[in-house]
Amino acid sequence: MKTIKLRFPNQDGEQLSAKLELPTDRRVRAYAIFAHCFTCSKNLIAVTHISRGLTSKGIAVLRFDFTGLGESEGEFEDTNFSSNVQDLIVAAENLEENYGPAKMLVGHSLGGAAVLMAAAKLKNIEAITTIGAPSDPVHVKHLFQESIDEIKEKGEATVSLGGRPFTIKKQFVDDLAEYEKSDVIKTLKKPLLIMHSPQDDTVDVSNAEKIYTSAMHPKSFISLDGADHLLNNSEDAQYAGEVIAAWAARYVSFEEVRALETDEQVVVRNEAHRGLQTEIMANGHFILADEPKDVGGTNLGGTPYDLLVSSLGACTAMTIRMYAKHKKWPLDEVKVHLSREKRHSEDAEDLGEHSKIEVIDRYVELSGDLTEEQRKRILEIADKCPVHKTLTNGLTVHTKLK
Repeated sequence: MKTIKLRFPNQDGEQLSAKLELPTDRRVRAYAIFAHCFTCSKNLIAVTHISRGLTSKGIAVLRFDFTGLGESEGEFEDTNFSSNVQDLIVAAENLEENYGPAKMLVGHSLGGAAVLMAAAKLKNIEAITTIGAPSDPVHVKHLFQESIDEIKEKGEATVSLGGRPFTIKKQFVDDLAEYEKSDVIKTLKKPLLIMHSPQDDTVDVSNAEKIYTSAMHPKSFISLDGADHLLNNSEDAQYAGEVIAAWAARYVSFEEVRALETDEQVVVRNEAHRGLQTEIMANGHFILADEPKDVGGTNLGGTPYDLLVSSLGACTAMTIRMYAKHKKWPLDEVKVHLSREKRHSEDAEDLGEHSKIEVIDRYVELSGDLTEEQRKRILEIADKCPVHKTLTNGLTVHTKLK
């Protein structure tokens, strides 16, 4: 997956931390939002694996930390279920404004209850999936049931959730009560996939039965047999992601993508409605090029110059690796750091714009038990890289209409 880190404000102006996971081998066909479990974060390993299953089918996934959790701003003790639902709505609005409308919501545990509530308020949502979700958000009270009396008496209590201390305030409990008799599931009327493990000892599988019974058709149930509540087994999480993607194909209006084909080595396609975002197919490998937002792009891919400099770096690393392998030298890792800019030529008499030349600075970082002589030789080999020779020896481009 290709990951873009994002930050956007919640309804109170506090910054929420998010990651937008993109397919690496194809164009985005639809966007989904993932809501994590109670007191979890977007970086839960199961969330990563589920996202990978979705991106493998062309579905981009926005996963974010609710207010007061993970890397998001705010205090957890001041949040509640309603604020989680509002965070989801804000995330959907931000995604639509900057990339595209979310057509799917996926929620894990209490996040599953939250997506059911949020979906009723988001017009573009075409499919919903819950994973290990309670049929009623009030269910979460059992996690701190022993502290309920203290919360009611003192207004708050510190409880242990997942081995970590959290402050739960009375307003949180009161907010949950507002949803106790909610009939949102009955009136949702959107395709729903319910996934639950019969062995879930945090949220009993009977909750899945209640959700299924309440929901209108079309609705589906998938048993995650053998999985625990957090889907700690990567195979369980990956399976969940792949099944969600396959199920969604029946209900989500995926963007149709015409295959890129050419008799040449590379084909590049830019379409009017996509602005500067440009697809590249290089010997069967998909690459996305773009520009930063401040120059009219969507920043979903590197710029053409980023790709040019990257090709030099990749070629340099490969050339060094092949040479070290041939020599049987103990080169554990090679990193090539590069940057490009225009500089005035030292030989130029005129310091105008035309006196500037393109310069790429390349720094080779080597790891391994290498001698100083070996390191110096490897630095010389860097200049033997074929792309380096192409860039420095001159290049002729012939352009014709096809």
